[in-house]
Amino acid sequence: MSTNSNLLHIANIEIDVIRKDIKNMHLAVYPPHGRIRLAVPLKTDEEVFRLFAISKLGWIKKHVKGFQEQARETKRDYVSGESLFFQGVRYLLEVQEKNGYSSVKIEGTKKIILKIKEGATTEEKAIVIREWYRKQLKLQIKPLLDKWEKIIEVSTNDWRVKHMKTKWGSCNTDSKSILLNLELAKKPPICLEYILVHELVHLHERNHNDRFVSLMDKFMPKWRLHRDELNKLPIVHNDWGY
Repeated sequence: MSTNSNLLHIANIEIDVIRKDIKNMHLAVYPPHGRIRLAVPLKTDEEVFRLFAISKLGWIKKHVKGFQEQARETKRDYVSGESLFFQGVRYLLEVQEKNGYSSVKIEGTKKIILKIKEGATTEEKAIVIREWYRKQLKLQIKPLLDKWEKIIEVSTNDWRVKHMKTKWGSCNTDSKSILLNLELAKKPPICLEYILVHELVHLHERNHNDRFVSLMDKFMPKWRLHRDELNKLPIVHNDWGY
């Protein structure tokens, strides 16, 4: 799909305009700070999409404000007593220094134990925690993928968990591959399920158009509630640069 882009400035708002081989214009606001993107058909006149953007200014400002006010997680130093979130539940971290392999486990209903070598740096502890999140998220994804591929009647060739800066997930419709944000390991399971369904529906419809919305309504009628829940949860402190 051919694309090109330029910036549009309206009322002190910067909009990234992307010309694509599509039929209709599509406006979106992205976390963490409310980056605005307007996708337009390749031959759309600038005045046409400028007027379209102006007509949507109220909607744009509302969504940008929402992202700017969204709670951020505080910086983690990975010391005992800090909070960690897993599948939407808050746990307290307990760091135990030991010889041998590092490990992470949940103990009871309120504690995550990190066993790691004495004198480990913050980054070393972060890596161990991050890889534990990755493993746990992959365990969640596999049964959900098996379930929803049957329901939606699609099949993927590949799926991966990745550090993503601006998206919860993405779908390459040509290769039929899906990427899911590692941060979803921290979120309630229904939020992960919503993102997975969203990306699988793209295998039927590439764009976020009326057909896409109709398919989402068909397969997951409460998807808007799950989307709103996800967007209200705290996002990582370093603006998704994980």
